[in-house]
Amino acid sequence: MKLGQVFDPRNNALNAWRLALAAEVILWHSFPLTGRFVSSGPVRQLLFSLGVDGFFAVSGFLVTSSWLRHPRIRDYSVARALRIFPGFYTCLIVTAFVIAPVSVAIQGGSATKLLSSKAPFEYVLMNCALLILKPDVGGTPRRVPSPGVWNVSLWTLIWEVFCYIAVAAFGVAGLLTRRWFLPSIMVLAAVSAALLPPMTFPGAWTIQQAVARFAMMFVAGALLNQFRDVIPARWSLVGLSLAIVAAASLMPDYRVLGAFPLAYAIIVSGSLVHNKRLRLRTDLSYGVYIYAFPMQQLLIVCGLRFLKPLVFFPVATLATLPMAALSWFLVEKPALSLKSRLLRKAPVPAQPAAIERPAEMSDPEDERDASGVG
Repeated sequence: MKLGQVFDPRNNALNAWRLALAAEVILWHSFPLTGRFVSSGPVRQLLFSLGVDGFFAVSGFLVTSSWLRHPRIRDYSVARALRIFPGFYTCLIVTAFVIAPVSVAIQGGSATKLLSSKAPFEYVLMNCALLILKPDVGGTPRRVPSPGVWNVSLWTLIWEVFCYIAVAAFGVAGLLTRRWFLPSIMVLAAVSAALLPPMTFPGAWTIQQAVARFAMMFVAGALLNQFRDVIPARWSLVGLSLAIVAAASLMPDYRVLGAFPLAYAIIVSGSLVHNKRLRLRTDLSYGVYIYAFPMQQLLIVCGLRFLKPLVFFPVATLATLPMAALSWFLVEKPALSLKSRLLRKAPVPAQPAAIERPAEMSDPEDERDASGVG
């Protein structure tokens, strides 16, 4: 069976996998936020990378498919904006006007003084363009292992949007339908990553490093979509792909050899699984991603720093899930419901039923096809 045959947009586990990837980011952040660090080596590299990289791979698979099915700039842009910005802006506001003041009150300070200052407004306004220019709210959080930083995770969202813009630009230029184009981008990104110093934690990262990383992962997913009718979908190959990722982790940058195998393992396994319990209609992954870091910081403020990372991780996950649920039901889902009202209606040429189903992706899946991570 080929990937294009087994992938059913209404019956797959990709939402469950994305939720697991968001949880992996919580696991990684549980180490530095509690003042502990994973020893250097393959385990540290994979913990630092897998959640974000997996998200970009799934986005590459679904977003390029979305553009190729409906190659209209306005419709595409509205759909992408509705997925990213409402949840993002709400998270900024909640962090600045709720979570930060609560942290001050817990530590014996004056929440009213913080709320009456310009600091919460500065946090929202200076970060509203996705470029995180102000990580703190009036110097909070304080007396924690990672002070003055409320949401490190948000830094990848701008790179997600850059990928969306690139898809639209390449699509308008007609390059996405050229079979040589995406493989060429993948090779160029891999060569660049091999020549550049690897992204490490802690460390200062360059724009070139970020471009190579996110291009490799997003294009890996896009390649799976482009060649979905020729790529075999087998559990044995999923296992082989995971083994390649594990072996590639011994390299300075595992993505040079492991980007495509990781994308294959996530997307193909998510397509092969048709278990009803894993067919999540509620997509909490984006909410988990954007609220996890501030909730983790708040837990540290509450005195849970003493917990070991592997214990702190499930506690933080359970604390984040209600925020993610509120984000989905009160912000993200209502925003996505505006899609049908804002997008213009255009007639779609009728196609034979035999070829229509493999090429189509349901609107509900299209609405949830991307959420950034980092």
